[in-house]
Amino acid sequence: MSDRFELNRRHFLSGCGAAVASTFLSAPALAQLPTDKALFGLSAFGELKYQPGFTHFEYAAPEAPKGGMFRFQPSYWFFNQSTLTFNTLNSFVLGGDAPPRMELCFDSLMVRAYDEPDALYGLVAESVTISPDRNSYHFKLRPEARFHDDSPLTAQDLAFTYDLLKEKGHPQLRLPLGVLEEAVAEGDHAFRLTFDGSQNDRAILDLVTYPILSKAFYSEHPFDSSQLNAPLGSGPYKVGRYDAGTFIIYDRVADYWAADLPVNRGLYHFDQIRIDFFRDRNAGFEAFKKGDVEWREEFTSKVWATGYDFPAINDGRVVKNEVPGEKRPDMQAWALNQRRERFQDMRVRQAVSLCYDFVWTNRNFFYGIYERSESPFQKSDFMAEGTPSREELALLEPFRGQIPEEAFGKAVKPPESDGSGRDRNNLQRAGALLDEAGWKTDGTVRRNANGEPLTLEYIVRDEVFVRVETPFIENMRRIGIDASIRLLDASQYQARIASFDFDMAGLRQSLGGTPAVDGLKQLFHSQSAATDGTRNLPGTRSEAVDSLIDIAGQAQTRADLVIALRALDRVVRARHDWIMQFHSANHRLAYWDIYGFKEQKPDYFFPVEMLWWYDEEKARAIGKA
Repeated sequence: MSDRFELNRRHFLSGCGAAVASTFLSAPALAQLPTDKALFGLSAFGELKYQPGFTHFEYAAPEAPKGGMFRFQPSYWFFNQSTLTFNTLNSFVLGGDAPPRMELCFDSLMVRAYDEPDALYGLVAESVTISPDRNSYHFKLRPEARFHDDSPLTAQDLAFTYDLLKEKGHPQLRLPLGVLEEAVAEGDHAFRLTFDGSQNDRAILDLVTYPILSKAFYSEHPFDSSQLNAPLGSGPYKVGRYDAGTFIIYDRVADYWAADLPVNRGLYHFDQIRIDFFRDRNAGFEAFKKGDVEWREEFTSKVWATGYDFPAINDGRVVKNEVPGEKRPDMQAWALNQRRERFQDMRVRQAVSLCYDFVWTNRNFFYGIYERSESPFQKSDFMAEGTPSREELALLEPFRGQIPEEAFGKAVKPPESDGSGRDRNNLQRAGALLDEAGWKTDGTVRRNANGEPLTLEYIVRDEVFVRVETPFIENMRRIGIDASIRLLDASQYQARIASFDFDMAGLRQSLGGTPAVDGLKQLFHSQSAATDGTRNLPGTRSEAVDSLIDIAGQAQTRADLVIALRALDRVVRARHDWIMQFHSANHRLAYWDIYGFKEQKPDYFFPVEMLWWYDEEKARAIGKA
């Protein structure tokens, strides 16, 4: 069970996993790459698996057939996207609700390889050259690049894109552009990005994956959330039929200009991709059982344990499968909004955390399938464990007195519970913390010295959260917190999250295994605390946290990055900015048996709609051809 968002912007901005295979080519870190030499790929620490002349990524399937429709329920989404409704086709602004996978309609300068931790290879850019001062990146563009109306994609479109996104883009796109000084067309097929000198070495890795917008289209159409006109793109898909809030179909572009480039060959097999929108999970599951939807990732543990007992699965037409998760950090947590004064006291946040009995919840609601999470960097080498190493202490010591003393001891873990559902010891500790913080009980509710009650409203967007998390709310009420849970519709929920209008809210997301500094800032940095639309839901403001993020951005080796992020992890956990929830090692998938796919999935991203294909023989065998 999760309320899933994606910080890492997988198609455009994702970082990737933690370990580098021994077969990768050795190369200097990005900061040591040669200048004035055309490069066909970039990587944070220089490792590139693929050499010039490669024909396709190993996880691609050039032999697979094209055709069929992929009807699915997305398991991740970006920016202002929603899986419950949509009222705009502009996915790159803060306002409105856009449909997932709009990103498939747009190309970018470079694209990620999903079997490498952080490598990028040219798409619209044939090559990139770094200037001697390392502040400018010069791109040679492919002259064959085209928009869907067959108009040329030129450097003027790129310059327009970066300027527009810097001014009006979604905060997740806009904020990383703060260090960009210029985006300049130097002819139709030459383009330059110049930084102001304050950027970290890896800033370029995010920016080259931005969607390229058409200057002609957005000169005639407003770049805002009012748009239900299909935008002009240049990617492998374009918007087909749709009914706002009900369904959208993306049509594969038959004459896609980049279909045979090595970075695309063997990908994007489906002729159509269809997403239907359901107001609640039960309706979506019923549509899947009937075959109106044919692929889903299951995030509700009760449904996974008990719901897959219907004719199509019993006779083998539907497959239920688990596949390993990616080699990247995974985070699922609650945030108490420190923009509200009553949650600024760390003792209040600790008290709320003590009210959650994971052991009882996992047994009674989750069928024991989850493990308790301890860290925003769960499942990665960046997660701190035990006491700090000498190198970690060297980074932490300058902040002694500014950060909780617990950051210098064993890594802070969530409180253990006895599994009773109402652990008396934990609730007593929570009450004592609230007493210390000045919230005294009047026998019914806790009040501060001014007589104001300690209220907490937890906002959710699906009935399943009400059922599963009401015991958590009831425990808060037992210790005198006037706690409640409110179910909102999709638009209300998205608007309140984007504007930080909540007391408590949940978030699930994935950082990259080579986390981008801008991604870290989105979550933890003081700058993002005051910027609507970021994922700094708690409103974390800490000079120490900001400095550790900067140190991580300056890391010249992966080992240095690990040390910096472990130090950051210790501080964030000691501050109790997030109440960690739980995680699972695998994807839980269910799908009608009409697909072909490679058994070995890439380690760092799993875009099924890009990798799998329609198998007509299988479909005919189960009556769905």
